[in-house]
Amino acid sequence: MQTASFVPSIRSVGLNGLLVTFGERATDAANRAAIAFRAEVDSLAWPEIAESSSTLVSAFFRVDLAEHDFEGLRDRLNAVLASKDWTTTALPSNRTLWTIPAVFGGPRAPQLAEAAEAACLSVAQAEAALTSTRLRVLTLGFAPGQPYLGTLGEEWNIPRQVGLSPNIPAGALVAAVRQICLFTKDTPTGWRHVGQSAFACFRPSSTTPFPLAPGDEVQFTAITDQELARIEAHNADGAGGALREVLE
Repeated sequence: MQTASFVPSIRSVGLNGLLVTFGERATDAANRAAIAFRAEVDSLAWPEIAESSSTLVSAFFRVDLAEHDFEGLRDRLNAVLASKDWTTTALPSNRTLWTIPAVFGGPRAPQLAEAAEAACLSVAQAEAALTSTRLRVLTLGFAPGQPYLGTLGEEWNIPRQVGLSPNIPAGALVAAVRQICLFTKDTPTGWRHVGQSAFACFRPSSTTPFPLAPGDEVQFTAITDQELARIEAHNADGAGGALREVLE
């Protein structure tokens, strides 16, 4: 059953499918619910659902609503919703923990000090927070395979910059609003560049083009500029020196 303060909604997205929303704003509970609910519905293997995805607060199920009845599918989804409190449901098994080496601060990540000041932390405290917090892949978006990672402590609820940094490189860790985004490609951004890795989030020639998935966990570990340069010189697989562990 759902708690009184947690009332998911189901609506159609044109004729493309159904969107199940678990909150009006991004919270840990809403994101956990979206990931767990999506996994549960996927496990039921309903033939009408062509594919699924999740956002920060929602789960989307692609269905041809010109062919399949919306009301009937909505009722079946509601039955799954009513079966448990999705805000406290365990995340799916067989997720992956990625330990990703990265440089923090210095010329490779020049805005760490600025982000630390915005968070009322010293640079050392900021680096310690970024490397001690195990982050969850909240969703993928903006660019292929690009993860939004959270959630950092309240002190990291720092705003975006007023202006844009014109070009932040692929593999960058950028911070804002208690999240880290790990860039897939070079791009302008209003988030602050606090770390730099060699991890490729999009590997088009791989059998798994998107190595990260919602619900996976990420732990960053600090390395030197020299260590990052050595990793970059031998990074044909795009792993960037990351270690991978399957979570039970």
